Formats: sequence, C-alpha cells, structure tokens
Amino acid sequence: MPAATPVHAATTPVTRATAIPSVTTALRAVESLLMGGGQRTARRNAWTSVLEDRRRAKDRVEAERVLEAGAARTSRAT
Repeated sequence: MPAATPVHAATTPVTRATAIPSVTTALRAVESLLMGGGQRTARRNAWTSVLEDRRRAKDRVEAERVLEAGAARTSRAT
C-alpha cells in the first residue's frame, strides 16, 4: 500500500505571524549596537537602582502619613 501524500502540502503556502518588536526591544537592540556589554550592564544596574530608590521613597512617604495619622488620633484622644 503506497504512503498517502497530504493533499494541501504543495498548494497551501505557510504563513507565520511575526511579532512586531516593542519600543523596548528596539531600544535594547540599538543599545547593544552602540555600547559594549559592560557599559550596558552598568546602565541597567543604575536604572534598577533608580527604580528601587523611587520605591523606597514612596514607601517612606506612606509610612510618614501613617505615623502622622496615628499621632493625630493620639493627640485628639488625650
């Protein structure tokens, strides 16, 4: 018995969806072309540090608000 050949194999073109690169991906590609690996790593580490500092500052402001609200309640109670 001969092997069955697919009917659509030769007639149907294969199309694949290609994802459009995001702006971040495009910027990283340009960055990798312009900078060496060490400088790129240093820049990413610096940016991570900036984001962490912002998060800590936000947490500190929130803690101050909570402490001030608690102090206001205590002063009204006495």
